[in-house]
Amino acid sequence: MELPKVGSIGEYIRQQRQQAKISLRQLAAQAGVSNPYLSQVERGLRKPSAEILNQIAKGLHISAKVLYVQAGLIEDREPDSDVLAAIRADVTITERQRQVLIDIYESFRKENRAGNPEAQPSRPAEPPTGDAVLTENTATPDSKEG
Repeated sequence: MELPKVGSIGEYIRQQRQQAKISLRQLAAQAGVSNPYLSQVERGLRKPSAEILNQIAKGLHISAKVLYVQAGLIEDREPDSDVLAAIRADVTITERQRQVLIDIYESFRKENRAGNPEAQPSRPAEPPTGDAVLTENTATPDSKEG
């Protein structure tokens, strides 16, 4: 989740409020905080608690996590993917092979996050359905091989 670079949580809240076309008074009422307090938060004079950020997020109709990350309360970290879990769980490869696969996979992800135009992520391939199963032996019971 890439956040825009904004100087402070107050500036970010103001930006979100203005994009939502909500007045300071409206957001203060929706968040259950006083108008002067919210104004001080937006100007960077006060640092809101996690609970206040949660209330502001509800008033802005955005994720509280976004505000927590912007305020520095939590780290924006991507969860481990299913690919990493599968690599780590595979007992048929050595520890060194596991680490090499993880390193390669992570390098691809890092390259894609950096915006390399040649490395644009594609949609995952659709798994085959049960109806389209191909087998090596295509002979039917009625056919005769000769």
